[in-house]
Amino acid sequence: MKILNTLLLFILVSCSPESSNDKHKEHDHNKTETFYTCSMHPQIKQDEPGKCPICGMGLTKIEVEKDDGASEQISTTSTPVYYCESDPSVTSEAPGECPIDGSPMLLKNKSLETVAKVKLRQAQVKHFRADVFEVTNMTMQKNIRLLGRVLKSEQKESNIPARVPGRVEEVFVKSTGAFIKKGDLVLKLYSPELLTGGEEYLIARKNYLSNRRNKTFKELYEQSTQRLKLWGVTEAQLEAWAKENSVPRNISIYSPVTGIVEKKNAVLGKYFKVGESFFDLVDLSTLWVEMDVYEHDSGLIETGQKAKFEFSAYPGEKWSGIIDFINPVLDEKTRTLKVRATLDNTNGKLKPGMVGTASVRLKLNEMPLVIPRTAIVDTGKRKVVWLQKAKKKYEAKEIQTGFESEGYVEIKEGLKLGDQVVINGNFLLDAQAQLFGGYEDKN
Repeated sequence: MKILNTLLLFILVSCSPESSNDKHKEHDHNKTETFYTCSMHPQIKQDEPGKCPICGMGLTKIEVEKDDGASEQISTTSTPVYYCESDPSVTSEAPGECPIDGSPMLLKNKSLETVAKVKLRQAQVKHFRADVFEVTNMTMQKNIRLLGRVLKSEQKESNIPARVPGRVEEVFVKSTGAFIKKGDLVLKLYSPELLTGGEEYLIARKNYLSNRRNKTFKELYEQSTQRLKLWGVTEAQLEAWAKENSVPRNISIYSPVTGIVEKKNAVLGKYFKVGESFFDLVDLSTLWVEMDVYEHDSGLIETGQKAKFEFSAYPGEKWSGIIDFINPVLDEKTRTLKVRATLDNTNGKLKPGMVGTASVRLKLNEMPLVIPRTAIVDTGKRKVVWLQKAKKKYEAKEIQTGFESEGYVEIKEGLKLGDQVVINGNFLLDAQAQLFGGYEDKN
């Protein structure tokens, strides 16, 4: 009877829920690898709790389900892949022509492959929620601000030259910086050549008026008139000489242009040869603004782009201009490219030497593939994004990026339209792969 009771008790204990749970726990334990690591130094792995030998922080307990494959390393294929430039989804293992447009197929960059895989455990899925973004096409724009300096327009520089040799007898321009309008009297010149030319003009005019049908008199009159005008004598001066029938000893010289006096060469008693400048002028009705564009933005600047300007001397006021010149040489010291715009300054507010800021709106003509900036894990050596392949499965892919604007980044290579990119939680996946050696080694 005792033997029977003992046998029944053994059967009950063996079939009890506690016994069943213990077996299940033992089974789970066999599926789980437990170790301790440092959150700051994941290369540290110990079988027992303690402190990190590097930084002294307490070690964190980690449990890994062996059969779920917490992380897997993926090796890249050695088989070359060629693709169509017009449609990268069309690929081939052999070089040749693209079946779409006949262009040569391009060799795909082997480095841009899947570099890691992570499969989350069921316990991790409960606490991990990944926000994903579907890779899409988008028109990209970027607003850049540039520092600008106001310069004189070289196209508006001019001078008042001596058209005949002579000596300055009187100067009417007081100093540099004076404003001269076209037609203003600037000086009086004593010139024997002008006096002789004036006398010849009066004689030729008198002969022509007395005999208008004589072609020779007419030609001499026209030639003498034209010569004096080329020497800077105005029509009003010629009429005055004809009315008085005499040429003044000192001839008045009038400005043929408008501008600000930059250099005053004409002084009393100075003799000038033909071509020498009495006054150097600059017209400030239009000005240049020279700006420095950083090297990483220099490839997006083009002539014809609009720019808006603000100057510290006039807060709240804005000017508009068009970029009309791009320096073909980059400044090696500042790593900037100088570009220029022309501004209207008929009101005279702007002065050469002023500084201000320019705002230029840049726009890509195409609609490239883009992803949010937050989706990219940049290690310095490469840029990686995590793709969601299933509820618990994620893959890390290396990408090549291009233009960046307003939180979005252009994808040159590595992704395709419709890929599901992790934008929130990607750094946790990255840490998971780092902890368990999921990343492929890459020099």
